[in-house]
Amino acid sequence: MQKAGTKRKVRSKQVQRAPGSEASMKPAPETVRPTTGAKLANKAALITGGDSGIGRAVAVAFAQQGCDVAIAYLNEHADARETARLVEAHGRTCVLIPGDLAERSHCQQVVRTAVKELGRLHILVNNAGVHTPQKTLGAISEKQLMHTFAVNVFACFHLAQEALKSMRRGASIINTTSVTAYRGSAELIDYAASKGALVSFTRSLSAALNKRGIRVNAVAPGPVWTPLIPSSFDAKKVAQFGSDAPMERVGQPAEIAPCYVFLASEDASYITGQVLHPNGGEIVNG
Repeated sequence: MQKAGTKRKVRSKQVQRAPGSEASMKPAPETVRPTTGAKLANKAALITGGDSGIGRAVAVAFAQQGCDVAIAYLNEHADARETARLVEAHGRTCVLIPGDLAERSHCQQVVRTAVKELGRLHILVNNAGVHTPQKTLGAISEKQLMHTFAVNVFACFHLAQEALKSMRRGASIINTTSVTAYRGSAELIDYAASKGALVSFTRSLSAALNKRGIRVNAVAPGPVWTPLIPSSFDAKKVAQFGSDAPMERVGQPAEIAPCYVFLASEDASYITGQVLHPNGGEIVNG
């Protein structure tokens, strides 16, 4: 039986009479993969924005699957320590790396620290993001625009550039984009634009890394209950958040995290350049 994660190219000129027989196929299709237990056993991941919300849920889900993690965050130290406690409860290592990802030099240092402390790097999750609602386009200052793209887009470039120095065949990069990249947002114009950029970044980088055997995918969550919501919107909007989704409710970080586990694992070995859409049922055709 072929081992999971190996690549087998079919170079057969075999022809059969319809409807065909699998028993006669040479080589035989791989229809069953051996169960390996933990999906991310002995792997190491760097997760940005890992102190809370989706990032925390991903860190814990990875740890449950046998993965050591490093989490990068700004300055939410209490939240970060709680994430570490949750990860370590599963017997895995959690490295905390605070600092501003808007700075290229810090992005580089984050990766170097993760590699040094964990000894390896198999998975990069570009999850950290910011948004600041504004009523009009004119209300978005140059400072806000540059900061949104520095954290949401430029940091992903800088982190990936540094991470690829340590990543080998079989590694995975997962970017967090957003449903707003596909349908837009009247009050989050710069944020939606930055998330749209991540969709294109995902598709382009996946093409660039195909021959290296490194997969690049993304997750585009819909409304999710994270600290970003009550810290960005007024009380009325917070109370209604998620009610316009087809499922008529907000999503929970734990409902989003399995997408990242799947994309990081061998279960997704034939998937690259794609976006998963855990968004409560909204059809985005993207």
